[in-house]
Order: sequence, then C-alpha cells, then structure tokens
Amino acid sequence: MEPRSCGACTLCCRLPEIDQLSKPANMLCVNCVTDQGCRIYDDRPELCRDFLCSWMTDHDLGPEWEPTVAKMMVYGQGDQLTVLVDPDHPQAWRQEPYANQLTAWATEAAGRGGYVIVFVGDDVYKVAPVNS
Repeated sequence: MEPRSCGACTLCCRLPEIDQLSKPANMLCVNCVTDQGCRIYDDRPELCRDFLCSWMTDHDLGPEWEPTVAKMMVYGQGDQLTVLVDPDHPQAWRQEPYANQLTAWATEAAGRGGYVIVFVGDDVYKVAPVNS
C-alpha cells in the first residue's frame, strides 16, 4: 500500500483549536502557509507532531475522504469519531457519500458505547445511529 501524504491540505492547521499555539478553531495557524504547510514543521508542538487525520491512517477510506475533497477532516478520539467540517462548506457532511458513511460509523460506534460528533463552526451535531 502506497503511503498517503497531506499534499496541499492544511485543514488540520485551520479547523481544530490548538491551545499550545493559542490558535482558535476555524482560523489558520499563524505558522501555516496555505497549500504548503507548517513554517515551524521541525519545531512544531508535540500535539501537532502526533496528529494524523483518518485519511492518513485508514487506507479503507476512499479518495472522496481526502480532506480537501471532502471539505472535512475525520479522526478518532477513544470511543468518539470527530468530524471537523470546513465552515466554508457547512453542508458537506450532510451530502453523499458522507452522510450515509457517517450514519454507518455512528451505528457501529453506538454498539460499543461510542458516537460520531460533527463540528461545523460553532455548531455541534451528534450523528444519530440507525436502530436495528
């Protein structure tokens, strides 16, 4: 399997809040050069070093899940699957193929006590699982 790369994606430098850098959510990090990446890459905080979105780690995700295509970034946190949606594309997570996949993930997660949470700007949504 060929390793994936971030390419021109910088959503992880924009969407999450990063306390260590005093960076609020949904604002580009001051150390990020759009479409290029981190200016302080070799000296970036450990939190940034350790982070990889699911696109980078889950090779079962198809090309539609590449963050710049999907307009969202997905990653796991324990029993929670977190989805950070680009606020410039707030409906992306409600469109296909994403909506069905998020519901499937929510249904699978619910079976083990987990859930899928979606952040769009200041709004937070919990994806409802399908009851079987």
